[in-house]
Amino acid sequence: MKVIIIGAGIGGTSAGIALRKLGHEVVIYDRMRENKPVGAALSLWSNGVKVLNWLGLRDEVAALGGRMDNMAYLDGHTGEQLCRFSLNPVTEQTGQRPYPVARADLQALLMREFGMSRIRLGMQLVGIADDGATVTATFADGSTDSADMLIGADGARSITRDHVTERDGAPRIQRAYSGYTNFNGLVPVDTAIGPADQWTTYVAEGKRAAVMPVQGDRFYFWFDVPQPAGVPYDRADGVAPLVEAFGGWAPGVRSLIGAIDPAVSLNRVEIWDIDPFHTWARGRVAILGDAAHNTAPDIGQGACSALEDTFALGIAVATNTVSVEDTLRRYERSRTERAGELVLRARRRGDETHGYDPEATAAWYASLRGADGTGIIRGIVGNIADSPINLGAGTL
Repeated sequence: MKVIIIGAGIGGTSAGIALRKLGHEVVIYDRMRENKPVGAALSLWSNGVKVLNWLGLRDEVAALGGRMDNMAYLDGHTGEQLCRFSLNPVTEQTGQRPYPVARADLQALLMREFGMSRIRLGMQLVGIADDGATVTATFADGSTDSADMLIGADGARSITRDHVTERDGAPRIQRAYSGYTNFNGLVPVDTAIGPADQWTTYVAEGKRAAVMPVQGDRFYFWFDVPQPAGVPYDRADGVAPLVEAFGGWAPGVRSLIGAIDPAVSLNRVEIWDIDPFHTWARGRVAILGDAAHNTAPDIGQGACSALEDTFALGIAVATNTVSVEDTLRRYERSRTERAGELVLRARRRGDETHGYDPEATAAWYASLRGADGTGIIRGIVGNIADSPINLGAGTL
């Protein structure tokens, strides 16, 4: 079987690896002209790591992962430690250590594993036609390609999603603004900011400043700034919005802002998500990753959920033989409920942490003081517990 995948991100390349390992001919198309991932890094919780293990990349992914042994919350204004605890219970309860990883490093690994010769960059999808026997993708340069199946992993503004969900009179799937802007990037590890083996988060005023360790003695950092959508920003402004929002915060936060080189690593992203929906497949076409469940990063499950899609798609393709259409419907049914629930969990978490309900956020801050981590660990593990990868499977 020949498969076209639209999108060379984490979801598209991992799906490509799975389908190739199952013996299918796969080609990936992406509009980007070089590997420039959106966002500096990502949280690979145990469910995401297990999918990569299933793809045969256990050792490579472990080598990319940062050593994150502990978690701590600090008062953003004073730097006072509110709580600190080990993350080892996550590993013990899920059977796999989580890893923060630089997104570019992981994406480069997946692209190499899939095979660069099979990835066509600079190709913008403009149309899809499915005649019931084959599906044809048309690109902006006028070229076309046909296959037995097309998987759209083309992100939050997915053209493939529009094709899949198109129905007479049906409204287009709408994105929803999450209420805050995220600044992120990479800086060298600095113990003035936080220990090198710790996820450190400063909180106050519905804002967050945090660091996670990634491979190469680096911190992945992010700042959350609640504000309306559409606030103007010029890259020449650099860290000025961070100085304005966090300049009076604790010394560790000021050290973090001072360590940022905007010319090297600073991204600014307005955070949006998509209301959960259950139409992921139409004929020989299906969607995967952000195209299907664009999720706010508040529970760190966006990339992991895309990797779960890869696992479910691979299992569906390997085990169902009635037709391509039947296989994709079974993939759809196996994923929409869980993926949609993660979107809603991230929303609820974002509402709590960003001060949209000041009393709820104040209560959360109070709950952190002196916490032993039990409740936080329960929440992290709860996001992982229902993963389809926990059914267990050997290396693909």
